[in-house]
Amino acid sequence: MTEAAHYRVFDTAIGRCGIAWRSGLVVSTALPGEGDAATVRHLIRRNPGAAEAEPDGPAADAIALVQRLLDGEAVDLRAIPVDLDSCPDFERQIYALLREVPTGATVTYGELAARAGAPGAARAVGMAMGRNPVPIIVPCHRVLASSGRSGGFSAPGGVTTKFRILQIEQAGRGGDAMLFDSLPLAIKA
Repeated sequence: MTEAAHYRVFDTAIGRCGIAWRSGLVVSTALPGEGDAATVRHLIRRNPGAAEAEPDGPAADAIALVQRLLDGEAVDLRAIPVDLDSCPDFERQIYALLREVPTGATVTYGELAARAGAPGAARAVGMAMGRNPVPIIVPCHRVLASSGRSGGFSAPGGVTTKFRILQIEQAGRGGDAMLFDSLPLAIKA
């Protein structure tokens, strides 16, 4: 019998996020949505039977790191242990490659597909991003369309949330200017 998951909703600079963990591994996360009840529903839907608990060990460490990242600190979230065993092989491979993309950097769907040895599988990468069980820890917000456009973002808040996190990370594209340098000041603020 599998141990039941636990969850907690916590404060960040972009709103209340959620985390669920089991056996010392993070099994899902949730970006801010339409209130705590919606966040809890999301976590329980992914982890039936999950119960609210005080985080300790890796879960507490994960919360602290996510809070620091969303406060604008360039932290490395790769140390957070995640359970991706229920994900298909291709998705696990994509998530592992994406975890190597540092804070403040971006990658395209096509580049991730090529790194996985599957050039031309950009759509499959996009589908994997939409099914990412641990957004922010597996930083799907760092994936852009090849045209430099946002691509999609299925987390609550959609592309607005994606750009907000990228702005906090001061994201750029390689040697290019910051992603937001060409936007009006009202949007940059």
